[in-house]
Amino acid sequence: MGVKSRTRAEYRKELKKEVAYATLNNNPTSPRKARLVADLIRGKQVEEALHILKNNAKQPAERMRKLLLSAISNWQAKNEGQKIEEADLFISEIYVDGGRMLKRIATAPQGRAYRIRKRSNHITILLEDRNKPEPEPVEQEEEIEDQTNENQ
Repeated sequence: MGVKSRTRAEYRKELKKEVAYATLNNNPTSPRKARLVADLIRGKQVEEALHILKNNAKQPAERMRKLLLSAISNWQAKNEGQKIEEADLFISEIYVDGGRMLKRIATAPQGRAYRIRKRSNHITILLEDRNKPEPEPVEQEEEIEDQTNENQ
């Protein structure tokens, strides 16, 4: 691994330590159906999103509700001194990516076969606090370029 990619990887790793997130991999629902539910809660307050997911009849809603509770728990683990009621938590990012696809065969007329694709998805939720003061922007790109120029 080169210097530039290593420093970027370390930078991303440091950012992940500050952000509360939760991921659900290989959820057996098609990504298209899960994105419909994800769009309902994107940018909402955590309490409001929990109510929306609890009262939604779609299948991915229950798994997303559990994932959101897991993200809240992860936030509490990273911010032990703060109360969740005082921290104005909201869903800053939620995205649904395509996962593994199971390929099956269904019988068709005249000795043929149709392919059935059983899709799955990966869901990621990131939480942020609206009350949290914004950190000073670090000129990471310039530091990376300076380090690479020094090494050459």
